[in-house]
Amino acid sequence: MSQSTSPTVTIALDELEELIRTVVREELAWAITREPKLFQLEPGTPLYQDMEEILQRKAQGHIKLYSHDEVWGD
Repeated sequence: MSQSTSPTVTIALDELEELIRTVVREELAWAITREPKLFQLEPGTPLYQDMEEILQRKAQGHIKLYSHDEVWGD
């Protein structure tokens, strides 16, 4: 019996950040098209918890949130 190993993928931090932004943008767009008149995150869901953590980190001065123009380049 032979052992198989999974390939290792290395990704730069800036590439990872861009990938995360793309995934979040696509997921939010999908969620909004499902319920175009109402978009509400349910407490306890992973995205809700992430948003709470982001707000806490912003309030503590640990992160800077970028404007729409800075993020999307509009």
